[in-house]
Amino acid sequence: MSLTQDQVGQIAYLARLSLSDEQLESNTKDLNSILGLAEQLADIDTDDIEPMAHPLHMSQRLREDVVNEQDQSELFQTIAPKIGNKHYLVPTVIE
Repeated sequence: MSLTQDQVGQIAYLARLSLSDEQLESNTKDLNSILGLAEQLADIDTDDIEPMAHPLHMSQRLREDVVNEQDQSELFQTIAPKIGNKHYLVPTVIE
């Protein structure tokens, strides 16, 4: 698949980009190169390849889930105009 300069110009218009003729020609060439690489990737036979979640064959080191900060919610809520049941109360915006 390759794009014409008119098609790239339409894409640029939709993206609200103003391109000079030189930029339009350069971008058309670059986009066609990218599309050519995508076509090459699509031609690769991947039927016998098992999908991987991660390219490295190793397990992730996990750390213990420990709380290491103090609960300062009461301190933070002292400057709030209205609180209720440890929640901030705000004016109704949508009824």
